Amino acid sequence: MASVLVFCGSATGKNPAYAQAAKALGIYLGEQGHHLITGGGSVGLMGVVADAALAAGGKATGIIPQMLENREVGHSDMTELIVVSDMHTRKALMYDKCDMAIVLPGGVGTLDECFEFLCWHRLRLHQKPLAIWNVEGIYDGLEQVLGIMEDEGFTGKTRAMDCFIEKELKDLVQALDL
Repeated sequence: MASVLVFCGSATGKNPAYAQAAKALGIYLGEQGHHLITGGGSVGLMGVVADAALAAGGKATGIIPQMLENREVGHSDMTELIVVSDMHTRKALMYDKCDMAIVLPGGVGTLDECFEFLCWHRLRLHQKPLAIWNVEGIYDGLEQVLGIMEDEGFTGKTRAMDCFIEKELKDLVQALDL
């Protein structure tokens, strides 16, 4: 079974489809016996995906910086909650512990993690795949920007970088061979 890192928002967003997607992913990971790794928050889509994975019998590890734990947003029901000193340590540990990553809807923090993970892959610091779940087209613009970067010769082909942008959970699962 795989350790799957999920990047997602600390809010649920305006569209109910985002929380539905997070719940569906959490259920799938839990039922299939995959180990969920998240940023450790109990709020937003982070909380939704973790709650769903745990309710489906899965295991979940959260990695949260002390400053967020101090704000009482740490998910106390996690199988394991690791409190670290800062955001940089959090991201490095999340990347180290996972076999692959999935991006759900989120804000700038989600994009930061997504791009850093992809950059590390491009620099060959790891060879772990990344799948972006383009729920309700939220990442259509990102897909366009990545296409332009590729066309202009700034990146390799997205799929060659083990980056998959999918609109359906079944396609995301297939792309990652989950």
